[in-house]
Amino acid sequence: MKFTLGHTNINVCDLEKSLEFYKSALGLDCARRHKAADGSFELAFISDGSSSHMLELTWLRDKEGPYELGDNESHIAFSVDDYDAAHALHEKMGCICYENKGMGLYFIEDPDGYWLEIMPPRK
Repeated sequence: MKFTLGHTNINVCDLEKSLEFYKSALGLDCARRHKAADGSFELAFISDGSSSHMLELTWLRDKEGPYELGDNESHIAFSVDDYDAAHALHEKMGCICYENKGMGLYFIEDPDGYWLEIMPPRK
């Protein structure tokens, strides 16, 4: 028996704003969307275009206020082929929220406060 990763889900308060952020900050494109017939929720699956794993963004109509994210100990990590260019982009966007130069990585924060780790490719 073998399991493979399908997708990771996070809930967002503004789906369009999140889609724009993930496209601008990480180059992730929307692969598919699903809207509930009653309008109670909408899903957007975003992809890097090279792996089968997707990030599912879920918007809930009746959700009021921001999501409780705890201490941001849970995160999603991304490796990037040009770390310096990515850092410059994220610095320009103003979304870097934590940097660990000793470990050679940093985190950006999405519109809902989720932390996303950015790291160079593994050697």
